[in-house]
Amino acid sequence: MGFFSSLDIEGYDRQYTDKQLVSRAAEYFRPYTLQLITVTLLLLVIALAAAATPLLVSRSIDAMDENLTTYDIVLLCGVVLLAGIIIWIANWGRRRIVVRMVADIVLALRIDAFRATSEHDLSFFDEFSSGKIVSRITSDTHEFGQTVILITDLFAQIVQAVILGAVLVSINLRLSLYLFAFLPILFLVALGFRRLARKVTRSGMRAMANVNATIKETVSGIVVAKNFRQETSIFEEFDQANKQSYRVNVQRGLVLSSVFPALNVLGGIATAILLYIGGINAALGIISAGAWFLFLISLDRFFFPVLNLSAFWAQIQSGLSASERVFALMDVESNVVQNDNLYVPDLKGEIKFQHVYFHYIDGESIFDDFDLHVYPGETIALVGHTGAGKSSIAKLIARYYEFQGGQIFIDGIDIRSFDLYDYRSHLGIVSQTPFLFSGTVADNICYTCPSKEVYSFIQELAHKIGEGEWLGTLANGLDTEVGERGARLSMGQRQLVSLMRVIVQKPAIFILDEATASIDPFTEWQIQQALEMIFADTTSILIAHRLSTVKAADRIIVLEHGMIVEEGNHEDLLAKSGEYANLYNTYFRHQSLTYIEEAKQLTFK
Repeated sequence: MGFFSSLDIEGYDRQYTDKQLVSRAAEYFRPYTLQLITVTLLLLVIALAAAATPLLVSRSIDAMDENLTTYDIVLLCGVVLLAGIIIWIANWGRRRIVVRMVADIVLALRIDAFRATSEHDLSFFDEFSSGKIVSRITSDTHEFGQTVILITDLFAQIVQAVILGAVLVSINLRLSLYLFAFLPILFLVALGFRRLARKVTRSGMRAMANVNATIKETVSGIVVAKNFRQETSIFEEFDQANKQSYRVNVQRGLVLSSVFPALNVLGGIATAILLYIGGINAALGIISAGAWFLFLISLDRFFFPVLNLSAFWAQIQSGLSASERVFALMDVESNVVQNDNLYVPDLKGEIKFQHVYFHYIDGESIFDDFDLHVYPGETIALVGHTGAGKSSIAKLIARYYEFQGGQIFIDGIDIRSFDLYDYRSHLGIVSQTPFLFSGTVADNICYTCPSKEVYSFIQELAHKIGEGEWLGTLANGLDTEVGERGARLSMGQRQLVSLMRVIVQKPAIFILDEATASIDPFTEWQIQQALEMIFADTTSILIAHRLSTVKAADRIIVLEHGMIVEEGNHEDLLAKSGEYANLYNTYFRHQSLTYIEEAKQLTFK
């Protein structure tokens, strides 16, 4: 089992004791107390009916020397048949209740796991594989559902073992004491498998999570893989993860499948000893043949629930390991700290960074004693080389990450005082690669609408941008399906939909990480119209990549290594011939009409 060490352990994984896991899992059973009582009563009926069958047969054997009529035999057969029917009906009712209860508990666990995951800050998703997170929410919760069945079966085994144990004592106390003295050995052997079972089941789930993560990553990047002809490479990566999962889970299966054979051997030894002692007693006339038969039949039935009870802690390790992984995901503490949960009033949009210190990784500082003041309604453009800190400013304003020192104020209130959910409802954010969900254009525009009954409003809004001509490029207008991640739309169309989504929200603060993809001049003009509609009513933070966007800003902030080196408007900064002028000549100049005209003249010469 040395290959277990090669399996990744997530940084947020933690070890729980069996007591902690059982206590935590019990919270999900609490709403189903009535169902559990009903299942227990049905199990009691099953156990009584099962125990009655050998008892009746035993008494019949003892009565064979007496006058046993045909009527008596038919009556006995009828009673045995009735017991079988009762067992079948009770078992069907029990299974029906358990299946529904399992589905409900798994549903609740998945809801809690997904809700907790969606509330984690972005640094969590930066650090940990989304495929492995998905595996915990889907596969591990399903595995936990199987534990629910085991636990309900546990009640069945306990009820049957108690009833059949009482029957054995009533038949012959001495034989029963021999039997009960042997039971601790069974339980000790079973407990010996517990720790090993937890280890192999935990490793098996990690291996399966690796497979899920590999599949998700390769499917998401299939276009890149095909462009670089790496189909063989991604298959080999999947094959390696899949074979590792195969080896680990075969090992897991071997360990778990060894529990019952080992216990059955011990059970067989105990049965042989009791068979010998009981046979001697029957031969000496100490007990009747019918009582000996009843003891042997009851012993066989007694050992089945007892072996299940003995193996329970080894068998349940699969569910406990699954719940451990799910609870670890749910218990991750957010790096984003909020001191209070104040309701956010209508914001004017004033933003102030005061002596802010921030890093993603220890020892790699992004901001050291950083200050910035953005006035209400102001539009600023952040420019600078890659790694200058442009996106970090936007992420800190959005509270996606936690800063390590200093303060950030919104309208003079510490940003850490706001209720995060309420605060983000006042933000409008468009990322560099606009993300659209599967559905129609209208669905994506109204993603945050409180009501979907705003179709006429967004149609009117869409016609204000480029006189609605961009809608003509869509097959079915606002009802056009965008495809997965918006794949059926061009980059420009995706940006327009994302911007309209912000306009509908009417935010106080707008953050735009502008896409660098080339788009045609007409689409750029339409995007600029949409931006102007947003700029009119918001404080806007633009991570600018287009000259038109930079020029539209009230103030340009030039960043270098997490420091503001220049600020001002386009013309003033160009006149200084400083860092902005260098950036302009490197990134923006080729987008200007003057540069295009000069290029044309040089071409024709």
